Amino acid sequence: MTDLGAVFRPQLPPERLRAIARAADDAGLEELWLWEDCFLESGIASAAAALAWTERLRVGVGLLPVPLRNVALTGMEAATMDRLFPARVVLGVGHGVQDWMGQVGARVESPVTLLREYLAALRALLRGERVTTEGRYVRLDAVALDWPPTTAPPVLAGALGPRSLRLTGEAADGTILDASVSADGVRAARLLIEEGRAAAGRTGPHPVVVYLHAATGPDAAARLAAELGRWGGDPTGLGVAGDAAAVAEAVQRLADAGADTVVLQPTADDPDPEGFIRFTAEQVRPLVPRSLPAPGPFPST
Repeated sequence: MTDLGAVFRPQLPPERLRAIARAADDAGLEELWLWEDCFLESGIASAAAALAWTERLRVGVGLLPVPLRNVALTGMEAATMDRLFPARVVLGVGHGVQDWMGQVGARVESPVTLLREYLAALRALLRGERVTTEGRYVRLDAVALDWPPTTAPPVLAGALGPRSLRLTGEAADGTILDASVSADGVRAARLLIEEGRAAAGRTGPHPVVVYLHAATGPDAAARLAAELGRWGGDPTGLGVAGDAAAVAEAVQRLADAGADTVVLQPTADDPDPEGFIRFTAEQVRPLVPRSLPAPGPFPST
């Protein structure tokens, strides 16, 4: 069983978001995911707008680069959105692209240390705790949110390397894997995540969100090949081009490997972004077994 989502890519101008979010809501898609890629669009501003324009759609931000954001500010923003739109926000944080972090003077010597400290502080703030910490990077002096969430929302973390994957199991409420990860990569990631969870004595669900390159319609195969070429690396086993049946089969492979949510990532040059959203919700969704119970917020463990 898996949830299904799609990405609004920030290569599109911000003014396109409303139509795409409304299309997702109207078509019954579970989740719309946003990126905070430098230097395109704000993840928080975009998420708040998408939530306001829709009624039931869950909106994920995957991910916010933690070197850019003071943890208290992220806590305030996450708590505000959760209180305005209960159970509809899924927040992901991560290292960020190191070259971009260097461009803005925010690159740190130990991204793993920063993410560990950040996750601990952010999750505590969202639980309504008063936090004092003097870490290598995260320093708070008796900070508490005046308007914490009624129920702490999940905080997911993006990861690729073994140390970061173990850390997400240890310190996050779930893990986000990008579209460079194949089904075999999902299985390997699950093992590393479980190592981290076992080391920390954590139990309960730990959802894994996986992006999947997808293309449909005219020239789908050519557009997908060009997209994979832009991402670099070994494209073997990555992405899917074709009709709803082909895409659903690729989604199921990731679900069988351990993905709880699969987020379809259209090509940057998709000729019909709103159509891609409707294709995902109306044609692919019926072919993928739906999670039970109905989609809701991930548990915090």
